[in-house]
Amino acid sequence: MSLVETRPLTAAVAVRGLLSLFRSELGLTFRRARTITLLGILAALPVLIGLVIKWQTDESGGGGGPAFIAQVTQNGLFLVFTSLAVTLPIFLPMTVGVVAGDSIAGEAASGTLRYLLVAPAGRTRLLAVKFAAGMTFCLAATLAVALSALATGAALFPLGEVTLLSGDTVGPGAALFRAVLVALVVAASLAGLVAIGLFVSTLTGSGIAAMATTVVLVITVQILDTFPQLHAIQPYLFTHHWLSFGDLLRQPIYWDNVLQNLGLQAVYVAVFGSAAWARFTSRDITA
Repeated sequence: MSLVETRPLTAAVAVRGLLSLFRSELGLTFRRARTITLLGILAALPVLIGLVIKWQTDESGGGGGPAFIAQVTQNGLFLVFTSLAVTLPIFLPMTVGVVAGDSIAGEAASGTLRYLLVAPAGRTRLLAVKFAAGMTFCLAATLAVALSALATGAALFPLGEVTLLSGDTVGPGAALFRAVLVALVVAASLAGLVAIGLFVSTLTGSGIAAMATTVVLVITVQILDTFPQLHAIQPYLFTHHWLSFGDLLRQPIYWDNVLQNLGLQAVYVAVFGSAAWARFTSRDITA
């Protein structure tokens, strides 16, 4: 076999190996009782939010309150946006922080990391697969909230045309498209957190310590983002533009803040992904 024929064959084998490792990682992640429990909690939150709004509406005899919540009483589809707005600051990042923080440290604590590296996975490929699995969990977590909110909103409130935050009205199809777009942006907004959690996970052999550190870091950054005295650095915090998805609910869509958020997440992925790679590839794995 010539060298020209061998190279494509080697590349194909490498791709199949990477996909196999990715499928194995997804199975490991989503079979864990902890992951199933976290997704269940996230799915339960929109049900709770919908029931509370329904109860308050029945008590007061009409809609009211903040724009997101008031819109829910007019159209159940808006419960998707409300639920994502409620869960994004705390609940979603906490669950993502648990999964990302445990990605490498959990393997080290259970003693499986050394065997993974003995197999023809390679540290760089393993790190890339861990990040991809973390992003897949972000999407799954966001969809758990969105789909639960959609079902709950349809059951508790009327459906029909949706009034956007700009005051314009769009049909159910266009509103559903925006709901999908919002869910994708919310999932992508957590990319920086996944990279940070992955980096923290390479620093310790304790999964619990890595998870706790990542979650505490999220809470700390959220607190720092509330101090007016820190306004100079707040635009650079990875949490600062998380709620920019609200601009997708305007006509026309305001893309500036959304793209700024996604660009900032890309910077965090590049910086902390590189730091995780540098740490992990030079780390002495003895357990």
